[in-house]
Formats: sequence, C-alpha cells, structure tokens
Amino acid sequence: MTMPATKQPPVVRRRYALLLALWDSDYATKVYGGYHNVFVSAFGSGAGDERWDSYRVIAGEFPSPDDLSSYDGFVVSGSPHDAHGEDPWVHRLCALLRTLHAMGKRVLGVCFGHQLLCRALGGKVARARSGWDVGVRNVTFARGLIDNGGLGGELLVLPTSAAIVEVHQDEVWEIPPGAAVVAYSEKTRVEAFVVGENVLGIQGHPEYTTDILLNLVDRLAGQNAIDGSVGDEARRTVAVTGGPDRAFWTGLCKGFLRGGLKSGGATDAKGVNVNARAAAAGVAVGSCFAGGAPMVQLACRAGIN
Repeated sequence: MTMPATKQPPVVRRRYALLLALWDSDYATKVYGGYHNVFVSAFGSGAGDERWDSYRVIAGEFPSPDDLSSYDGFVVSGSPHDAHGEDPWVHRLCALLRTLHAMGKRVLGVCFGHQLLCRALGGKVARARSGWDVGVRNVTFARGLIDNGGLGGELLVLPTSAAIVEVHQDEVWEIPPGAAVVAYSEKTRVEAFVVGENVLGIQGHPEYTTDILLNLVDRLAGQNAIDGSVGDEARRTVAVTGGPDRAFWTGLCKGFLRGGLKSGGATDAKGVNVNARAAAAGVAVGSCFAGGAPMVQLACRAGIN
C-alpha cells in the first residue's frame, strides 16, 4: 500500500527580530492580535519561509548576544517613551543597536526606532520644534543624488513624495556621522535617513493602517496627550489624502530588509500602479543608496507626485 506523502513545512530561509518598544493596545490586540502581527503583516513575505521573533524590549526582553548573528535583519518599533530618555532599557537598546551596526546587520527603525537609531549612532534627538505631528503627511524624497546599488538589486520605483502616518512629538535634530537625510516634510526636517547600506530610519509609521491611526488619535485625545484641535487636524488629513501610501512604504521596507528593492506591479494604497505611474512620467531609477561615498545617498530621479 502506498502511503500518502506528508507535506513538509517550508524551509525557513530568513529570520528577523522585532524589537517591540511598546505594549499592545487593546485595539491592536482585539483587531490584529497585537503589534507583532501588525509588523509581520506589513513587512513579512507571507510565503512561510521567514521566521519573525518578537522581543519586548520595553520590558527588558532582548535577544541573546549569541543569537544576533542568526538574524538577517532587525526592526525597532515605535514607543510612547522618549528616545532621548534615560530609561535603563533605552540605554540597553542603544547599545544593542550599536552592536548590530558594527556587525553589519540590517536595522530598520520606525518612529521611536528611527530616533533611537539616530541617538545610538551619534546623532541628536529632542522634542519637535513645531510640536506634535499626528495624521497623514506627504513626505518628499531627496532628489538628484548619485546612485550606486547600495540596497542591491533593482530599485522599487521611487516617487517624488508619498503619504505616511505620523504620530510623534520628538524628532531628529542632528543625524549621525556618516548619515544622509533621504526624505523630509514641511513639518519634519528628517523624515528618513540612512547610514551605510544597513541602517534605515523612518520617522513615520509604514506599518500603520488608517484605522490604527484613528484609534490612536482618539486615545491620545481622551488622555489629553494632544489637544482636540490636533486630533481634528489628524482626522482631516486622512480625509484629504485618502490615507497613507502604505503599499509603497511596506514594499520599500520589505526590500530594505531583504537586501534589495525590486520593481514590480505593486499598487499604492490608492490602487494606482506605482510602476505605471513611473513609466508614464518617463522615470528610470537604478538604485536607492550609494555605497561608495562616505554618506550613503538616495537615488531619486523620480518625477511623479
């Protein structure tokens, strides 16, 4: 008798560590099963060949030093805490980020993570000069810079600007030595920066959906953390922009974590094919970061908006 073949589990080809600097909100737990699932849904391949391990660094839970080399990349989440604060776990996380950078590991920092990467690598973070930034904001990418294959592979077509969820009252004041600002907005001078080919900080929340933002706005307003007018403006930006360009941002982050941004047929959050928009504009972008110069630079010859 022939026995039916057993289905083998997929081989884990990549392993990532999610460094959670926040607690799960009731909403994130109820709707998504927690922020681990929010991040993995946003940045994971979905193919079953990846393993994502979460460490609640806000509670002092960190990966073992002996295990660091087994990871292909690390993601540092947002947090209600200050990246310029003196909490012991914040200092410990700074030390870990310096270690990962020295090892050449790919590290993506989001919001608080973006700010803490800056601090850990020698930059300066403080309260935002213009106060809270909450809502959906258009971020502009730096233009006219030299490209040289830093992220590897073919680049995901880069727009002139893209909308992203913002929820922060701190910001980067000075980037680390050897870093380059690759995106900015009318509200925040450093929306994204890179250091070498392995560090990417994004001030906004590429992982957030519109419903997560709106729930967070309601919670912040209910806690009197933000004025009612700030909450009203945040809701207005959602209506005006139509929401974040989440497909673009998650695609960019996925490409970074996997070592190369490749063009394809992806659409942005508004259902517009990004590559079609680029082709219509006569855009050709070869590579995102320059690896040869002291300051890694963003290749942005895109002409779409």
